Amino acid sequence: MNNIKVGFGFYHHMLNSGTMQFARQCGATHAVVHLVDYHSASGRESRNDNQPVGDGGGWGAAGVTAHEWTLENLLRIKRELASHGLEFFAIENFDPVFWHDVLLNGPKRDEQIEGLKNIIRLAGKVGVSVIGYNFSLAGVAGRISGEFARGGAVSVGMEGTDDRAVPNGMVWNMVYDANAQPGGHPAVSEDELWKRLEYFLHAALPVAEENGVRLAAHPDDPPVSRLRQQPRLVYQPGMYQRLLDIRRSPANGLEFCIGTIAEMTEGNVYEATDRYTSQGNVAYIHLRNVRGKAPSYREVFIDEGDVDFTKIVRILKRNRFDGVMIPDHTPQMNCDAPWHAGMAYAIGYMNALLQAID
Repeated sequence: MNNIKVGFGFYHHMLNSGTMQFARQCGATHAVVHLVDYHSASGRESRNDNQPVGDGGGWGAAGVTAHEWTLENLLRIKRELASHGLEFFAIENFDPVFWHDVLLNGPKRDEQIEGLKNIIRLAGKVGVSVIGYNFSLAGVAGRISGEFARGGAVSVGMEGTDDRAVPNGMVWNMVYDANAQPGGHPAVSEDELWKRLEYFLHAALPVAEENGVRLAAHPDDPPVSRLRQQPRLVYQPGMYQRLLDIRRSPANGLEFCIGTIAEMTEGNVYEATDRYTSQGNVAYIHLRNVRGKAPSYREVFIDEGDVDFTKIVRILKRNRFDGVMIPDHTPQMNCDAPWHAGMAYAIGYMNALLQAID
């Protein structure tokens, strides 16, 4: 029988009874929660449920929800999810306000690492199994939106890289200092960024181990060697191994994004899936389908892209992967609820695929 769990990713503004009920109706049993409000640059009335794409000026203000990273609030979210039949499985992404100097090697680095350790301890107390993270300066940038999927459904893609500097006061697409001096962050080397990641993991992983929490690294999205004049860390499948080798630990895991892996110019998405799930390193999986390779690709419906998800799920079953997989984002459909329809289609496909292979 199937041991793979189907999850649902909640943006911060979706942490409400209606969306939780919708997720359960779709067949999800586990929740991956974003506590960061990526949509904070716009009013709630103009928000799009779909992922933000960004125009170079940042997705929004970091720290808007910093006061919510408390034991009481996490327990409240857990109770609300449980009341709808959903398990609070993972927190996805640290708020940049908590670790901008960890990423940038700034003066508050060690102070912020202590704060991250406290967040890990909180997750352990609440029973959250995983914290996903993306160790990136530029973050998700350089993408475009258009009618890229079947039937002209609106989706995102990429056509060339973004070479603008990351502005001072911004990291990972979020503005942590609105009063920063004009100019941009100086470019650093790839080796320097790896050293910063190693410093973070050597400090944080022992605390994660003690508290039963897994830190799960997302690959660079989009997977290009440099973006906005800054280096990337995991933009080819084999680079994940270097991250795992920093410290061999059950707490050192991967937030394995099939779409991002498929966009990479080297390797093979099926071989990479087999390699890392057979090692037991994958904490949870993002599912989306794409056509093309970085820096020129389009996101499409789960059943129409370059990736054969029947083959992917067979690999997961063979390697006895028993974690959670979620559709991270999906094309929007022409109806009164474009995002909801696209998400329901993706989760329905996932559930049907799991049942068919069983």
